[in-house]
Amino acid sequence: MTTPFFNIYTHQFARVAVATTRCKIADPAFNASEIIALAEQATKKGAVLVAFPELGISAYSCEDLFHQRPLLVAAEAALQIIVNASKKLDIALVVGLPLQVEHQLYNCAVVIAKGQIAGVVPKSYLPNYSEFYEARQFRSADTAVVKEITLCGQTVRFGAALLFQMAELPLLRFHVEICEDLWVPIPPSSFASLAGATVMVNLSASNALVGKADYRTQLVSQQSARCLGAYLYASVGQGESSTDLAWDGQSMICENGELLAQSDRYCDQSQLTFADIDLERLSHERMHLTTFADSVRRHAQEVAKFDVITVSLDVPLKKDVLLEREVARYPYVPHDATRREARCNEVYNIQVQALTQRLRATGIDKVVIGISGGLDSTHALLVCAKAMDKLHLPRANILAVTMPGFATGARTLAQARRLMVAVGVTASEVDIRPSCLQMLKDLGHPYADGQEQYDITFENVQAGERTNHLFRMANYHNGIVIGTGDLSELALGWCTYGVGDHMSHYNVNASVPKTLISYLVRWIAESGQMGDDGRQVLIDILDTEISPELVPGKKDGQPGQKTEDFIGPYALQDFNLYYTLRFGFSPAKVAFLSLHAWKDKAVGHWPEGEHVVRNQYDLATIKKNLGIFLFRFFKTSQFKRTCVPNSPKVGSGGSLSPRGDWRAPSDGEAVVWIADLDRIPDH
Repeated sequence: MTTPFFNIYTHQFARVAVATTRCKIADPAFNASEIIALAEQATKKGAVLVAFPELGISAYSCEDLFHQRPLLVAAEAALQIIVNASKKLDIALVVGLPLQVEHQLYNCAVVIAKGQIAGVVPKSYLPNYSEFYEARQFRSADTAVVKEITLCGQTVRFGAALLFQMAELPLLRFHVEICEDLWVPIPPSSFASLAGATVMVNLSASNALVGKADYRTQLVSQQSARCLGAYLYASVGQGESSTDLAWDGQSMICENGELLAQSDRYCDQSQLTFADIDLERLSHERMHLTTFADSVRRHAQEVAKFDVITVSLDVPLKKDVLLEREVARYPYVPHDATRREARCNEVYNIQVQALTQRLRATGIDKVVIGISGGLDSTHALLVCAKAMDKLHLPRANILAVTMPGFATGARTLAQARRLMVAVGVTASEVDIRPSCLQMLKDLGHPYADGQEQYDITFENVQAGERTNHLFRMANYHNGIVIGTGDLSELALGWCTYGVGDHMSHYNVNASVPKTLISYLVRWIAESGQMGDDGRQVLIDILDTEISPELVPGKKDGQPGQKTEDFIGPYALQDFNLYYTLRFGFSPAKVAFLSLHAWKDKAVGHWPEGEHVVRNQYDLATIKKNLGIFLFRFFKTSQFKRTCVPNSPKVGSGGSLSPRGDWRAPSDGEAVVWIADLDRIPDH
C-alpha cells in the first residue's frame, strides 16, 4: 500500500472536529487565542477539519455592538492572527465573524487553511423572531453585490454557494451554512449535497430551552440523512451574554442519520468533539440510491450555482492514525437490549407476515418443514407457528418431520422431538438411512460396501433425500415446503444445491444472518412465548454446536463436522458479509474495520448475558477467514443464489435474492478481491 494499513485516511475515513469555545463578548483577541489553541489540539489528534461557533471571533451576543467600528476592526485583526497561526497547522478551520462588505454587515463563516483564506460564506437566512433579531444588524447573503472581497490582505471568494474540496481527499468536499440556514424548509446544504458536498458544516448560536436539545439533535441527524452526508454542528456556549438567554454549547457530528459524537452541554471550558467520518460509505450510498442522482437532475439550476474551491493540506497519510469510532462487532444485532428486542420483534413479524400472505395467496393452509434440532429449522418452525396463530389455523397444520440419517446425533434428535411437542405440530419421524443406502448402492458408492468413505456424495445423498421427502409430503398433503437456510449460508454457499436444503417452496430465513437468528430464538425463549418446556428446549438448541451432521461423529459423542471449522466463525463471516454486501467495501477496508471491532474483547460494547462468548481475533485470523469468505462468496456460490426460492427481505443489511439486492453472474471471478486481500498485512 502507498499509505499505512493502520491509517484511517487509507480507508477513506476523515477525522473532523467541532469546537465549543469559551468566549468573551467583544474581545476578539481572547477569542482568537481560544480558537488557535483548539485548532492546535485538533491537528495533533489527526483531524483535517474543525468548525467553530457562529460569530466566534466576536461572540454572538454582541447585538448593537456589531455596528461599532472598533469591534469590526478588532475582529478582522483577530482573524489575521488566526490566519497566521494556521500556516503551521495541517487542518482546515471554519471560523465566524462579522464582516462589513460594500456598506452592509454580514454574519460570516471564513474557511482557512495553511495561511490562506479559501472563501467567505455569509449567512443566508436571518432569524427575526422570538429570541433573535439578526436583521437589525446583518443582511442576508443574497443582498451581496460582489463575489470577491479583500480580507487580511487576500482576495477571496464571497458568497453562500461555495464548496470546499480537500485536494488530498477526493471524497471530502464540504459546504458551510450558519445556524438558521438549517432551520428553514429547504436548507442550503440540501442543494450543496446535490452539488457534491459530502460534509456539511454549521456554525451556530442556538440557545438553551426546555426540549430544544432533543429537537436540535433530530434536526441535525435528519439533515445528514436526507443529504446522505455528514453534518458538523458547532454551537456557542460559556461566555455568551445571559441578558435574556442561556447557552448550552451543544455541538455534534452526525453521519447519514446517526449521531457519532456530541459535546458536553453546559461545560465551563472550551472543548473539542471528534468523529471519524466514513466518506466511502457516504459515497456508496449516493451511488446506490439512484434517486439522489434524480434529485441532482431535477434541481440542476440550484446545483449549477455552486463553485468549488480547492483546499490543500498535508493530510497525515504517512503514519498510523488509528480509528476512533466504535464499530459494532455484530452489525446485524444491536448491542443495546432495547434496540435488540425491537429488532427481533420487527424481523419476526416481517417473516410471519410474509408467510401468512403467501399462504393466503395460494389458498394453502398447511406447511411442511424438516426439523433437525438445530438453530435454523427451529426458528423457521417458530415463524410457522406464529403464522398459523395469525391465520387462526391449528398448529396441527404444520407437518413437521425429523429425518435422522447416518450422522444424526442423539442430542439433536431428542431436541427435534421435544421441540415439535412443545410447539404443538403434527410431528413425524422418517429414518432416511435405508433409502440413502439404496441410493448409494445404485451409485456404486464404497460406503454401500462397508467402506468409511464420507465424501460430498455421501453428504448430499442425505441432504437430497430429506428434501425429496419434504416435497413429496407437501404434494400428498397439499402443503408447501418451508425452507430453513439462512443468509449466512447463502453467502458462503453452505447449502446443497437443487434437491437439497437450498430448495423449498418458500424460505422464511433467507435474508436473516446466523448471528441474528440465534438472538431471535433466544428472544422468543426469554420472552415467555413458548412456556417453560419450550423455553428450555430452545436454550438447549442454542447451546448446541452448529453442524450439518452429515458425517458420522466421534466415539465421544462429538459431531463429526463442526460448521465453523470449515467456513470460519459466523461472527466474522457475518461481519464480512455486511460490509461487502451493504457498502461494497474493499477487503482491505473490511479487514481494517474487523480488526478495530474484534482485536480487544475488553473494548467496546457487547450484547449482555452469560451466553455471549467474548472472542477476540488478531489480524492474521481475520485475514484468513476473510479469504474464505471472498472465495466462496465471489467465486463458488453465486450459481446457488441465482435460483433461490422466494423469501422476505428483513433488513437494510441486504438479501441475496437475484430479484432484489444482489444480481451477479454465476460464473464470475474473485481475482480482484483476492488481490486486494493480499495487500492486507499478516500482523
